[in-house]
Amino acid sequence: MPAFLNAASRHPMRFADGRENPCMVHLAQVMDHPNIVVGDFTYANDFDPPSDWAARLAPYTYAGAPEKLRIGRFCQIAHGARFITASANHAMDGFSTYPFPIFDPSKLELFKDSFSDLPDTEIGHDCWIGHGALILPGTKLGNGVIVGAGAVVAGDVPDFTIVAGNPARALRKRFSEPTIAQLQQIAWWNWPLERIEAALPALMAADLIQLAKIAQE
Repeated sequence: MPAFLNAASRHPMRFADGRENPCMVHLAQVMDHPNIVVGDFTYANDFDPPSDWAARLAPYTYAGAPEKLRIGRFCQIAHGARFITASANHAMDGFSTYPFPIFDPSKLELFKDSFSDLPDTEIGHDCWIGHGALILPGTKLGNGVIVGAGAVVAGDVPDFTIVAGNPARALRKRFSEPTIAQLQQIAWWNWPLERIEAALPALMAADLIQLAKIAQE
């Protein structure tokens, strides 16, 4: 199996001279966090690779927090992207937003209702999250979403939509609705690796007819 389809590799990319690119990692191989789930082949790139990728990408996602961050398979996360999960929020139902309990745990009882049932952040399969993008608490990206560089994204983003800006807005769908429906049904990201490898020409050329044929094999 080619190296670029080796989910067990820590650094999936090699330069032409054979050297590994230390700035790019398969996240499933470098993160062990009870609140973060990452699918195979999803990678992140950072020009200053951290020792703790979970803390770099999702700095407010603490072990044991009420919410989860789930990222699908084959996602691509650029330098500077961050996931701001729900525990980053301050309680807003009182007269003050000051986080008193983090300085005195004996006061946690006063604030526990404000931090229950926090929303999860969900990233679909094959999403491309651009340089410096910010994904806000409870965001749900559909499959195949593209997030532009520097975008600040909140809410639900439909499958195969391109969003950009602050606040992020939908620029366009990547494909027609019938094509999106068929891609969702094909769900190539769940295929065995051998089938994905065979489908690479169709995937890269956006050849839906050929991809559908391979899906039926």
